[in-house]
Amino acid sequence: MEASFLLLFLLFFCSTIHKISTTTDIITTNHSIVDGETVVSSSGTFEMGFFSPSGSSKRYIGIWYKQILPHMQTVVWVANREKPLTNTSSVVLKVTKPGILALLNDKNEIIWSTNTSRSVQNPVAQLLGSGNLVVRDANDGNPDHFLWQSFSFPTDTHLPDMKLGKNFLTAHEAYLSAWQNDNDPTPGEFTLHVDPTGYPQVLLKRGTNVSARSGPWNGLYWSWAPVYLQKLSNSSTIKVVFNKEEIYYSFFLTNNWLTRIVLTSNGDIQSLTWVDRTKSWHIYLKLPSDTCDTYSLCGAYGSCDIDNSPVCGCLEKFVAKYPQQWENGDWSEGCVRRTPLDCNKEHVFLRYSGIKLPDTKYSKYDKTMTLEGCRQVCLKNCSCTAYSSLDISNRDKGCLFWFGELTDIRKLSGRGQDFYIRMDSSEQVSVAGSNRKKAEILAVSFSLLMAMILLCLILLYKWKKKKKPNLKEDFELPLFQLSTITRATNNFSVNDKIGEGGFGPVYKVYTANLLSRTSMQGLDEFKNEVIYIAKLQHRNLVRLLGCCIQGEEKMLIYEYMPNKSLDTYIFDQTKRKLLDWPKRFDIINGIARGLLYLHQDSRLRIIHRDLKASNVLLDMEMNPKISDFGLARSVAGNEMGANTSHVVGTHGYMSPEYAVDGIFSVKSDVFSFGVLVLEIVSCKKNRGFVHQDHNLNLLGHAWKLYKEDRSLELIDEELADSCHISQVLRSIQVGLLCVQQRPEDRPNMSSVVLMLGNESPLPEAKEPGYFTERNIFDEAKSGSQTASSKNEVTITLLYPR
Repeated sequence: MEASFLLLFLLFFCSTIHKISTTTDIITTNHSIVDGETVVSSSGTFEMGFFSPSGSSKRYIGIWYKQILPHMQTVVWVANREKPLTNTSSVVLKVTKPGILALLNDKNEIIWSTNTSRSVQNPVAQLLGSGNLVVRDANDGNPDHFLWQSFSFPTDTHLPDMKLGKNFLTAHEAYLSAWQNDNDPTPGEFTLHVDPTGYPQVLLKRGTNVSARSGPWNGLYWSWAPVYLQKLSNSSTIKVVFNKEEIYYSFFLTNNWLTRIVLTSNGDIQSLTWVDRTKSWHIYLKLPSDTCDTYSLCGAYGSCDIDNSPVCGCLEKFVAKYPQQWENGDWSEGCVRRTPLDCNKEHVFLRYSGIKLPDTKYSKYDKTMTLEGCRQVCLKNCSCTAYSSLDISNRDKGCLFWFGELTDIRKLSGRGQDFYIRMDSSEQVSVAGSNRKKAEILAVSFSLLMAMILLCLILLYKWKKKKKPNLKEDFELPLFQLSTITRATNNFSVNDKIGEGGFGPVYKVYTANLLSRTSMQGLDEFKNEVIYIAKLQHRNLVRLLGCCIQGEEKMLIYEYMPNKSLDTYIFDQTKRKLLDWPKRFDIINGIARGLLYLHQDSRLRIIHRDLKASNVLLDMEMNPKISDFGLARSVAGNEMGANTSHVVGTHGYMSPEYAVDGIFSVKSDVFSFGVLVLEIVSCKKNRGFVHQDHNLNLLGHAWKLYKEDRSLELIDEELADSCHISQVLRSIQVGLLCVQQRPEDRPNMSSVVLMLGNESPLPEAKEPGYFTERNIFDEAKSGSQTASSKNEVTITLLYPR
């Protein structure tokens, strides 16, 4: 009996010792690891052992986050990524003298191993709290004395404290190498390097070709992404070291966040932080972020601007090298100086601001010069094409010089650096030249003044003679006679009236959509509608067929929309059943594409200013068409908005900055789109929304559910049988991102279209605008409201078929 008890005790004791050994952070020469056992860092953050990628039966040695749930296992390093195991029954991971960590099979053959140029008497392998796996002397923990470390041989993940770069003494380079795909850690085709060729910059490569570039380091951030770094300034510190011995880039956290940078198998660089509330990784930085991050998309001296269409343009004072190719969308040959350089002539330097600095592959630098010193040095060398400050963290100290053509330039809205390009002196009007021209200007000014007066008299005479605007010539639209429209509507018969719009009554006719005589909208608003719609051509915008103006009558002829407007479906208890989730998602995407066209791809950059459910029409196939451009405004190609003292629009859809301060922009349209998305998902109106538990509007209610991970409760109950849960939740989050309080936090429509079209992680939404509790009944009594689209003048729309 005593012997049996002793045997059981020993078995229990041995199994306990075994469990303790599998949770240590150290592997010794006497302790090997087999499949099923792991080592855990002393911080409890990281774990190492055997694993299989999702959907694969192959086994690898890897390191992952221990704190994250098993089904969300996030691997940060893989040892035998090129030699996967199919059978691990006889495979062990062990430390051998003189200091090698090796993966061995049953024949003691090496499958994978570390290397070392030194030997120690008592080697151990240790998984550090940073996630770094090191081989060292058991009695020496000095990082400078490590025999080997995984941080010097990263796979696809850059962790805090890890150095990416190159040691010039040993020629060893630490760089990221993407997985082949999500299920295969074999090295893929994308790599990420800190390039030491010129001045430091980060390069994303596909094979041997550069795909994207960060821009040079300026002492505070990479030229490409200052906004991102400013947002992270309280949570991380970035360090770049560049000297004769080495060049490396690393980052350090000032909090306890789980943060990593990953090079994905499809070539994206993503910076992610674990959000415990949502149990998911939040992407707060992505490169490439848009088309303009494509390396040298616009060629030499070409500048990419994501807010323009086309995105490529030549820098000021430059012209397309091959105009015909450029017009056809082939920008690869780039641009050339309008006035070619001649080294025997006088040169000047022109400043270009708010850009991502060019490729520094062919560059030199000096750490001591002032900016004026940079100019003098570059001026003396005709092959020096441009210069800028090297380090803006220290009062623009130092110089960065470019030689040869300048490539991979993009415009950075509200950010970027100044740099100076060598130009022929004729491109800069000097003070002396300006004085000389004054005499010429004064000499002809009187003649010009007289000519202008004469021209004004001629125009005034013609205007009085003409009186009425020639819309046919102005807008290139068919001009209908009033008598024709009257006959087509049976003298505006009540039987042909199909509704009331923001512009007045709407009639159905067989030839035209009309504006009736009860319209209160003036000629300016009418012309505004005609001008914008006549120049817009997109499948998700309503098509204008013609117009009529005769006396007090102002009429627009539109294509007929048999299913009327979106609000007649989503806010109707019966008709909303006709819109299942796939159709609603198609409508959301169609509206997004229409807005993207207005904001970016149309000949005019249009801000709609009155996007709402009643201004989205549905054709026979329920395709959405944005309509009602009476309040729309255009802005210059390089501008994103403007302001007005006359706020017009519809309460419940207007953004805070527009309703309060009269500031409208593409981001105010984005806000309206976000409201519309939440209304489509919930079938609830933002304005007048009432909930039994609180006095929040629809935006506040959606935000409250989102914060509590209860967003599913927002979904219209009629979608229960047709909704794609992850797609609906994604749409809700996109809607909340669009209605964030601050315009700069809202995505642009190009980002919205991408968010809706893929399954990549979304940023976390911030508090929406108008997120305050209020009593709608008190508001109704007070009569408090803002101006709506039924402002001083309105136009009624008539729809033909």
